[in-house]
Amino acid sequence: MQIEVKTIGASGQLSLGKEHAGRTVTVEAVEKGVWLIRTARVIPENELWLHTPPNRDLLDRAVAWAEKNPAKKTDLEAMERKLKRRRR
Repeated sequence: MQIEVKTIGASGQLSLGKEHAGRTVTVEAVEKGVWLIRTARVIPENELWLHTPPNRDLLDRAVAWAEKNPAKKTDLEAMERKLKRRRR
């Protein structure tokens, strides 16, 4: 375990180093003067439904299908002809 001595600046900020810039972290106050800082991934509330078991399984299947079936260029003229035939 590596221990470094840091100083909290006048504005209350603590620098963990440029290699951690932009990372999301949680800061847990374990006790007065003791903090536990951990990297974290945050899921927006409006996307939580994707991580429920039934939806996560459907999403996993969809991703697996997409990996096996790469996107292809669409011939829009052929698609238009096909759609016109269906309208008749």
